[in-house]
Amino acid sequence: MMSPAKPLPSSLASRYHGWKATSFQENKAWYARLAQGGQHPRTMIISCCDSRVHATSIFGADTGDFFIHRNIANLVPPYAPNEDYHGTSAAVEYAITALGVTNLIVMGHSLCGGVQGCHDMCSGKAPALEEATSFVGRWMDILRPTYDKVSKEGGSDKEQVSRMEREGILASIENLMTFPFISERVESEELALHAVILDISDGTLEQYEPAAEKFIAI
Repeated sequence: MMSPAKPLPSSLASRYHGWKATSFQENKAWYARLAQGGQHPRTMIISCCDSRVHATSIFGADTGDFFIHRNIANLVPPYAPNEDYHGTSAAVEYAITALGVTNLIVMGHSLCGGVQGCHDMCSGKAPALEEATSFVGRWMDILRPTYDKVSKEGGSDKEQVSRMEREGILASIENLMTFPFISERVESEELALHAVILDISDGTLEQYEPAAEKFIAI
């Protein structure tokens, strides 16, 4: 059977040639070093798949600086070793145990469609996401407990979704601590966990301050 894969759109191929002729050519020695010496990032970032969130641009990172994993709503599931497929958990395991990163950032963002979808699902407005066949819905079940919390606190749907965006980041931090190889390194201060959220409309980046128990602008 012939593969359904097709050549790239000409616009993307043109962008590639532009990158190869400029950025790559200007930094050819650096790319050669990365190829020969392997990758040694000190930071892992777990961010959303949202096209408006670009961690390397936000932090002015160079190629090789970050080990990045993206998924819907930047979620981390609890530690649950079994025979299922665990893309996020595998990425975390590799970053920590193989690459030895010393900082792990969970980066959420405003106006997150995944979080909105979870709120809609939990409030009965998105029955399709409740279907067992919905990959998005079953993934967003990780966030379901935060809906229970914010809905009890009240407020408009918009306000609840905004709080869920932040609560979801903190829930992922808590879930990361259920991984033995993470909790051990955090307790020995070999690894630091960070929670940040980006406002995509004004570029404000907030980080969670444990002492204040809230997100504060950097």
